[in-house]
Amino acid sequence: MTNYRLGLGALGLAVVLSGCAPMAVKKEVISTPDAPKAIGPYSQAIRVGNTVFLAGQIPIDPKTNQLSTGTIEEQTRLVMSNLGAVLTASGMTFDNVVMANCFLKDLNDFPKFNEVYATYFKDQMPPGRATVQVARLPRDVLVEVAFIAVK
Repeated sequence: MTNYRLGLGALGLAVVLSGCAPMAVKKEVISTPDAPKAIGPYSQAIRVGNTVFLAGQIPIDPKTNQLSTGTIEEQTRLVMSNLGAVLTASGMTFDNVVMANCFLKDLNDFPKFNEVYATYFKDQMPPGRATVQVARLPRDVLVEVAFIAVK
């Protein structure tokens, strides 16, 4: 058996010559006053090409900057409304969402969360989704949701 060893420099040259060199990624920040301002060092969303990566939203009213301490249904509606505002700012809708990452404080709330969540996807093609229970969410809310959307 022949043993082929290729140095990193040679490998890099092969990648460049093959046209597969890494390209600079153009990122665009998406921001809207119709969703809560980031409460840390992150953006509401980032567009890369036709894909928008939406940061997780928690139930903060963007008009008052006040946290909702209501039921799981109330908190879910506010989270989805906030995500909808960011989608709109990016020129997209819930129809463009391809993946949702959902974080619940208590999976016993899943049926109530799911009932509200489902109303936002009316095209019979809901996105892929991961839903997990977490030990704690920012500001001790009951729900956080993040999306990936593609145009």
